Amino acid sequence: MNPSLDRESLDRYAPKLAALSQEILFDDIWQRPELSARDRSLVTLSVLAAQGRVQQIPWHLQFARQNGLSETEITELFTHLAFYAGWPAAVSALGCLAAEERECR
Repeated sequence: MNPSLDRESLDRYAPKLAALSQEILFDDIWQRPELSARDRSLVTLSVLAAQGRVQQIPWHLQFARQNGLSETEITELFTHLAFYAGWPAAVSALGCLAAEERECR
């Protein structure tokens, strides 16, 4: 599995995609007042876990903490998802949380 690209790496390899991500996703969508950044982090982590996009989870875990989510809330989110997204998806997401210092696979 290939490691996930962070913002700096993405900018180096695909500057246009990095610019669009910043301008449209983070400067527009994430700033809309209808949902808080905390709520958006809950939604994002849920979708990433449900779709098995574990390469993206470590970055979003850090972002979720910046947006006010606690470790307990994140763990509860992944536990809750086991019943809606499937046990393997939840366990894989929890694996990312448990082993953030190494690459999530």
